[in-house]
Amino acid sequence: MKKFLLLSLSAFLFFGCGATKSLVTADKTPILVNLDLIKVVDDKVMVSIDPGAFTKEEVSFFIPKTVPGTYSSDNYGKYIEDLKAFDYEGKELVVSKADVNTWKIATAKSLDKITYWVNDTYDTETEVEEAVFSPSGTNIKEGNNFVLNLHGFVGYFEGLSEIPYEITIAKPADLVATTSLSEKAMVAADTKQDVFIANRYFEVIDSPILYAKPNSETFLINDIEVTLSVYSPNGTYTAASIKESMEKMMAAQKTFLGDLNSTKEYNILLYLSTLEQDAGGFGALEHHTSTVVVLPEMMQKEALEEAMVDVVSHEFFHIVTPLSVHSEEIQYFDFNDPKMSQHLWMYEGTTEYFANLFQIQQGLIDESEFYKRIIDKVSNAKAYDDEMSFIEMSKNILDDPYKDNYANVYEKGTLINLSLDLLLRELSNGEKGVLWLMKELSAKYGDMTPFKDDKLIDEIVAMTFPEVGAFFATHVIGNTPINYKDFLAKVGLNMVSEPEETGYFLQGEMPFIDVDQRNDNAVFIRKGIALNTFFTKLGAQGGDVIKSINGTPINLEAIRPIIGQSFGWTPETEITMMVDRDGEELTFAGPVGSPMIDVLKLTPMDGANEAQKKLRTAWMKS
Repeated sequence: MKKFLLLSLSAFLFFGCGATKSLVTADKTPILVNLDLIKVVDDKVMVSIDPGAFTKEEVSFFIPKTVPGTYSSDNYGKYIEDLKAFDYEGKELVVSKADVNTWKIATAKSLDKITYWVNDTYDTETEVEEAVFSPSGTNIKEGNNFVLNLHGFVGYFEGLSEIPYEITIAKPADLVATTSLSEKAMVAADTKQDVFIANRYFEVIDSPILYAKPNSETFLINDIEVTLSVYSPNGTYTAASIKESMEKMMAAQKTFLGDLNSTKEYNILLYLSTLEQDAGGFGALEHHTSTVVVLPEMMQKEALEEAMVDVVSHEFFHIVTPLSVHSEEIQYFDFNDPKMSQHLWMYEGTTEYFANLFQIQQGLIDESEFYKRIIDKVSNAKAYDDEMSFIEMSKNILDDPYKDNYANVYEKGTLINLSLDLLLRELSNGEKGVLWLMKELSAKYGDMTPFKDDKLIDEIVAMTFPEVGAFFATHVIGNTPINYKDFLAKVGLNMVSEPEETGYFLQGEMPFIDVDQRNDNAVFIRKGIALNTFFTKLGAQGGDVIKSINGTPINLEAIRPIIGQSFGWTPETEITMMVDRDGEELTFAGPVGSPMIDVLKLTPMDGANEAQKKLRTAWMKS
């Protein structure tokens, strides 16, 4: 405990009750945190937090409700158990729980420290209704692996989120940490203890730590030092085996960004899941100088590398926005009563757009693959409310009905930026686009200077053209859907719909059905996607739960052989399918037919003029 005890004769005489403690106040001394990764009990980790002395009677302690980049209420406090507070003599103080993430200590002047146990999230994902997305979650695997997204382990006291933290971690000697946190200089290397320092609480939660046996590679991308650290429980992958693809991808990103840069180091923490009572939410969470990535270990190497390129490139581009260009709501984020910014079209949409655009510009994919990705975004966006204002959705993303449309930031958010990019290219004769815009905004604002949330669009219009203002007013602030065909025509591309043959239950690798693991592996027809004529002609709809096919009760195990049989069906094969639709049982019967689906395609226009071709080249190659 970092306390300072002073004895003085005057204090003894004045108080008449022996020695007293003159303590450094909580706002003047670092908060000391201890995590014990050695003495794990029942898959839980003990945490103790030792602040300075409080001068007020009552203080609140918080574990975050939500953290930047997640846009969801995850309530990390529900993973905290047996929180206790102690005075300077080791006696327990009364603690009251105000809500799932808040504890109150009424006798704060006597508070020395608090302790509590932390459960992890990975092995409970299938047991809770609203599971924490794995890349923002936590893992405790005694003696083997710890994923420390620190917002799940370390909380903050009311009014002290700007105070420095010193975090001491007792850990197994054979596990090493990968993190962007600064390590405190020690007199001698200690294989069983790490000590990290952070300037404020945001820096704590912005710096995840992966503890695992050594499996990392470090490489330089111009002046950025990149470390790739991999946890592969069965030893399927090493950092060395995927380093080359990561190095190639990040070099291309740096070339794309040019002199737009806000970090000198970047850490990629890759956790590969076995899927058995393990992480099941795949993707990544961004931080200023790192990202946590979760993917299945069973993926083939080519598929894993492709997923890493798509996922990590998205997260790395977050160094532009919101980590550099962001509003006051991001800069002064309230972890337990967050005020959400209205600019998800930029924070996630621009980032996802860049993650695709740089690949065609830097030659990582060809034109046909780039066109396919655009069409996939158009098709996927149809699963969401296309008449919902993106500004309103963003401001209210934690609430219904907006939160159910969040994933559209990666679909329509990308398409908003694509349309804006093409509009800017047209108005500037190909010279300016969204990347130019982000460089201008980054030069004006940057890491520590936030913009006013309700002023950004006006500033963008002032920097560009009146037509850009009309675009935002109509399609981003307003609720008018974007006619993507018109915008793509500016660069001589034609969007058409053509019928295509599919399987009965699959379109290539894309299934028309899915499994609800929380409901006895029930099989349901996917919502929000275009269905083939096999389902539509029967009368089935997205969301229907398939109860039986030809009298056979359906679950995950039962549907597998039926899918296999379907490859031998003829159009005349008869089928009877019973479904549950919102509690009502419906039965459909008839021939399976020849399944078809209308597929959007993007192709160069016949007879595109030179102006259109020039804009296309400026857009895809410059």
